[in-house]
Amino acid sequence: MGYRLSKIYTRTGDNGTTALSDGIRVDKDSQRIKTMGSIDELNSLLGLICSEDIDKNSLATLNEIQHRLFDMGGQLSMPEYESLTADSVAWLEEKLDLMNTELEPLADFILPGGSKPAATCHVARTVCRRAECDAVALSRQEKISALIPTYLNRLSDLLFVLARYLNKASGQPDVLWQHGRKKDQ
Repeated sequence: MGYRLSKIYTRTGDNGTTALSDGIRVDKDSQRIKTMGSIDELNSLLGLICSEDIDKNSLATLNEIQHRLFDMGGQLSMPEYESLTADSVAWLEEKLDLMNTELEPLADFILPGGSKPAATCHVARTVCRRAECDAVALSRQEKISALIPTYLNRLSDLLFVLARYLNKASGQPDVLWQHGRKKDQ
């Protein structure tokens, strides 16, 4: 493969537009670009979690997800390109179920926190929810694969479970929400 990015700045976006992979120029504040940006932000947060001291299986899972998110961004940049499949969603569900069997059932709501990787995972989960909302908004304006919001919905569930899994692996308890807690307690 040759060099794809020999020059980083092009100045072609100085007027508030950017090019999709098929060459079509769109406004930088379009819903498509906003959705791609949320997915890119999510992918960056997953990279931050991967830079932490986490177990090999979690790292491999996150690495695979990062590749799927990059593919998803490509799919959004090339509207006729399809990269996600139902198998991509099924894979997330399998990972989610496998991790969840390692955890105690939840009796209470939990707050984001615990170990740094788990807390970062919760931040990624919230960004994933935003990316999903952005994808749904885009789907109301333009045709996109229905698998994109589905994948993001399942991924946010996986990130919640992964945060709990990472807390358990580090010996940190989940931070439980205390219903009816009084101020300064």
